[in-house]
Amino acid sequence: MPLFKVENLTYYYPETEKAALRGINLEIEEGEFILVAGGSGSGKSSLARVLAGLIPDFYGGRIGGRVFFKGKDIRTMDRRKLAMEVGMVFQDPEKQMVQSYVEAEIAFGLENLGLDTEEMSRRIAEVISFMNLTSIREMFTANLSGGQQQKLALAAVLAMQPHVLILDEPTSQLDPVSAEEILNLVKRLNEEMGFTVIMIEQRLERCFHLADRVLFIERGEIVCDGKAQEKACEAIKMGLPFVPPVARFFADLNFPSVPITVKEGRKLLRSCLRGKKPTSKIQFGLCRNNVHVEDLREQNSVVSLKNVWFTYPGGQEVLKDASLDIKEGEFVAILGENGAGKSTLLKHMIGMLKPGRGKVHVLGKDISKNGYKEIRRLTAYLSQNPNDYLFQDTVEDELLFTLKNFALTDISVVDEMLEKFHLSRYRKTNPRDLSSGERQRVALASVLVTRPRLIILDEPTRGVDFRLKADLGKFLQKEAEKGSTVIVVTHDVEFAAEFAAKVAMMFSGRIVSDGEKHEVLGKSIFYSPQIGKMCMGICEGVLTFAEAQEIIFPLIEDKRTITLLRTGENA
Repeated sequence: MPLFKVENLTYYYPETEKAALRGINLEIEEGEFILVAGGSGSGKSSLARVLAGLIPDFYGGRIGGRVFFKGKDIRTMDRRKLAMEVGMVFQDPEKQMVQSYVEAEIAFGLENLGLDTEEMSRRIAEVISFMNLTSIREMFTANLSGGQQQKLALAAVLAMQPHVLILDEPTSQLDPVSAEEILNLVKRLNEEMGFTVIMIEQRLERCFHLADRVLFIERGEIVCDGKAQEKACEAIKMGLPFVPPVARFFADLNFPSVPITVKEGRKLLRSCLRGKKPTSKIQFGLCRNNVHVEDLREQNSVVSLKNVWFTYPGGQEVLKDASLDIKEGEFVAILGENGAGKSTLLKHMIGMLKPGRGKVHVLGKDISKNGYKEIRRLTAYLSQNPNDYLFQDTVEDELLFTLKNFALTDISVVDEMLEKFHLSRYRKTNPRDLSSGERQRVALASVLVTRPRLIILDEPTRGVDFRLKADLGKFLQKEAEKGSTVIVVTHDVEFAAEFAAKVAMMFSGRIVSDGEKHEVLGKSIFYSPQIGKMCMGICEGVLTFAEAQEIIFPLIEDKRTITLLRTGENA
């Protein structure tokens, strides 16, 4: 008997005519690790909610078909017993926070299960240790960074010790090191403790190789289902972009079986190059319009932070002598660990916070002295939580609201932004009825309708799929080419490597590295994209899929070698 059995599942959210799920037939065996991938709004989260027993009882709407858990119709099961069996971590961790302090948040679920004090204390101590939350166990949950909230939400579910773990983008707000820790923990739970894991994820380079099975969902339907290695080539042939860079690289060489780990990719790449060590032809130092970073130093600074220190009330020192200089037309990505001070740095750039010491100049104004009022019209800022920006009845009204606030009359920009961010069909939809990735795009469009000179985005790729991420990156590149300055805080190393021109690395409140992306990311171990890791020591300096295609493909001169490799013969 399968653990889950889904028969002809179709589901419509309230007051919608488009099915979120249609004709889903699926079986999940106990102990499987299943990865679910697909575009924003494709139905991934809806499927997870069905398996967790939340649809339709909590979300309403119309449902057809049947879902069985251990042979029982999930809709007839006692909710308390189901909650003890199936735990879910949602896309937006802040929505799961119900207590004021970290330890109390973890205890909340255990209290609802009716556990005794001794058992609760043991579980809390164990999960805090496993999740490395000791340093924040007494912190106020509202003061946690997005990544810390995500780890806390997972810890609260793990403490309840469910047998099934459903994770909806559990690493979307985590830095690469923290993400690896979480994924390794989840893999251990699956392999050593027998947990059944169903994980939804957009950053496939982190977890594609961990799954026993992958499901690709498009327009509410399962279009591909099988083992990761077998389905990677099939997905590419179907035109699906949901394959990590290393697998995509070799699939483009028409290999029948492609590597899905960096280790496998490096081994195969060495075989393809037959011991040759090519020299990269990447032009380091290029920033914008083929202008070298060194030449940009003569241009005016748009953002200048000098020796900035900042301490939050309560004594938490977050910025420590931080200095950063960003020129007009630069596209800069800021990377770093969770809690490093990245979001706090951005808030200083827009005047939301004032430094304890140091100077902050933006667009020529000292914004530590109320200069932020003069730059508001020229600056777009998007925080980590897109829900903070959504309070109108329709998507169109959200954009019009921004224009009205700044007394702007050119409403043609609304159509332009809706088109660019693939939101035209949601023009009259309430934004709170959209998926997390779609709400992210609405919030982004709402701050960009003013055509700002300075664009500051905090985790803009959170919940955004491969296609839309590429569209966003190209849009921001074009804005930089027009002369706008783009600053993005992100944990998405692949996005930073692909689209940014410069990268700043931030740790423990300090800017520890700042320069052209190849110089910064090419020297990093943990903050290197997957293609960069594969090429490290083989073709130094290559970071992106496009660079690998341009530089490595022509170097495979012996066509017979690659033909033999493709057919599985000994070269």
